[in-house]
Amino acid sequence: MTDLWYSEYHAADVRFSIKVTRQLCSEQTPFQKIDFFESETFGTFFTIDGLVMATQKDEFAYHDMIAHVPFAVHPAVRRVLIIGGGDGGTAREVCRYPGVEHVDLVDIDERVVRLCQQYLPQTASVLDSDPRVHLHFEDGLQFVGRAEEGMYDLVLVDSTDPVGPGEGLFTHAFYQNCHRALTEDGILINQHESPYYPIYAHEMLRAHAKIRATFPIARVYEFHMPTYPSGHWLFGFASKRYDPVADFRPERWNALGLKTRYYNTDLHTAAFALPTYVKELLEHGA
Repeated sequence: MTDLWYSEYHAADVRFSIKVTRQLCSEQTPFQKIDFFESETFGTFFTIDGLVMATQKDEFAYHDMIAHVPFAVHPAVRRVLIIGGGDGGTAREVCRYPGVEHVDLVDIDERVVRLCQQYLPQTASVLDSDPRVHLHFEDGLQFVGRAEEGMYDLVLVDSTDPVGPGEGLFTHAFYQNCHRALTEDGILINQHESPYYPIYAHEMLRAHAKIRATFPIARVYEFHMPTYPSGHWLFGFASKRYDPVADFRPERWNALGLKTRYYNTDLHTAAFALPTYVKELLEHGA
């Protein structure tokens, strides 16, 4: 019997592979191809158009760092907009904060949500169980374009790469609409790609330039994501008022008593201390 392997090219001559014990489903939607697999090391994982989105084993790293960093800076997040995030992991972490009153989750493809609810309840269970979460299955660019001015304290762009359905979430128009939809002390966090392989670094720089042109405060922070290309991945932090280091209040976040597997307040400040090659990329481009 031939072994079944999932393989993803991280560069033309670099391939990342996971031995698959079982394929759970494969579905072509009007937007993208979704596959769910099981493996011994990573548990259940799913891919979109051949790229790993989330695995049972390491999803906590991504979802901790997209959600807890802004909550540790902003003192009173009540209304949250999640663009993408159909696996539910970001919403799960957001909903751990009792001060949050309303969460809009906008994903263009309903099948991502429904399949994650079926095969990956570890991340998606909150989408059924928390009445604060409101699901919208439409284009995120159009949704945020219609949003009222100052509607949200926090916008989390939990998107795929800037190709296909995710392409519009890396444009000037999208970031400008996010700026408008945020309160005067609002924060935007966006999936910022990787600085390591040239194709990802190129998209990272494009996104960063647009955000820096839109927000007075635009910083970048890093985390380790084993199943993403190179493992070295970034988020962007943009705000109208708050600096993620100068306005960080660790004692306030620690007082909440939240148990996390990746994020902690020692890591918070360190995540904004970037390697030299990343700083040079951000300052001078590729």
